[in-house]
Amino acid sequence: MLEVGGFTPLSTTDWPGRLAAVVFVQGCPWRCVYCHNPSLQLRGRSRGPGWADVIETLDRRIGLLDGVVFSGGEPTLDPCLPAAIEEVRGLGFQVGLHTAGIYPERLAALLPQLDWVALDLKTAFEAYDALTCRRGSADAARRALELLLASGVAHELRTTYDPRLIGDDALRALARLLRAAGASEWVLQRCRQPAGEVAPPPSPKLLQRLQDEGPRVLLREA
Repeated sequence: MLEVGGFTPLSTTDWPGRLAAVVFVQGCPWRCVYCHNPSLQLRGRSRGPGWADVIETLDRRIGLLDGVVFSGGEPTLDPCLPAAIEEVRGLGFQVGLHTAGIYPERLAALLPQLDWVALDLKTAFEAYDALTCRRGSADAARRALELLLASGVAHELRTTYDPRLIGDDALRALARLLRAAGASEWVLQRCRQPAGEVAPPPSPKLLQRLQDEGPRVLLREA
């Protein structure tokens, strides 16, 4: 069964415009330096409820929730994710996915089952390896972006912003790349560290440059 690292029965923020439950899937192969869920990185360390318990809770919330979001960790890591999505859809829920695009071909196989995808884009592709601490991570993210934009599935492209980790040049390079790829909107969310510290927002000058060079930018508070 799906390895559940955590479960939120109701969220108003994880799927914009929807009331959703959130299933946090255990496991992620990347080691992003700002990761705010490090407890979800290792497989076999789950502290969440069993999948049967999640389904039981969802069954009681039919008619009260719009959908279920699979987050993580990296949910596409778990081989049981397709079956879990099918089971949730069988209850009548819409399904959303939070992913960093780590396994683009698995994402491609899931897209027909998904109503919405939030793709987490870390930084300019040439700076990916340093931020994820994994070689070749940019290739996966690039392919996932291509697949998602070509799919027609509703989506959100987002980047966690912390000026100590993502320089202005890297952010502008990502903005230009997204515009060239055909993206129409891009969300910048301020980084929140586990201790509660929140990164400052982009300067007005930088924000204007991003608007000029990339898709429409939405700034989201942490």
